[in-house]
Amino acid sequence: MVIPAASSSVGIAATQIAKAEGAISIATTRKSKKKAELFSLGADYVIATEEEDIVARVQEITGGKGARVIFDPVAGPFLEKLAEAAATGGIVFEYGALSMQPTPFPLFTALGKGLSIRGYTLMEVTRNPEKLAAAKKYVYDRLADGRFHPKIAKIFPFAQTVDAYKYLESNAQVGKVVITVP
Repeated sequence: MVIPAASSSVGIAATQIAKAEGAISIATTRKSKKKAELFSLGADYVIATEEEDIVARVQEITGGKGARVIFDPVAGPFLEKLAEAAATGGIVFEYGALSMQPTPFPLFTALGKGLSIRGYTLMEVTRNPEKLAAAKKYVYDRLADGRFHPKIAKIFPFAQTVDAYKYLESNAQVGKVVITVP
């Protein structure tokens, strides 16, 4: 499973879910400075996408098969690279648009590999009471037994909200940035 933007709170959760389900997690981050921390948080592999060829590395890691699942919050032109890194019959879940750029559909790669590329939102679960109950149980059980552990990057008091946003803009965080309200 390839997890772009793996240093985000959702990326860390996806890494923990992959590990809990027996998948091999391939975390991605733009630069190497977050690699060690991503390994310490459970990633099996980490690729720095501004320093390494993601397609070549995924092919190397998977023995040439490609990734079966990709959980991507970035979109934009990066989707084309992810499609190349996907396995035949792979699934790319797009759940965000961090790139803020148009997202070209990789038609020939999708046709050649029989890829599924689909949008995903949490509302698919939260709007369905049965799915929501099952999801809550899944998460709470794994929090209770220690398989899941949220990562807080930094906590700011409400009075330092501007500093919290500056910290977010620096992209130095690994995990969630929290602002406490008095």
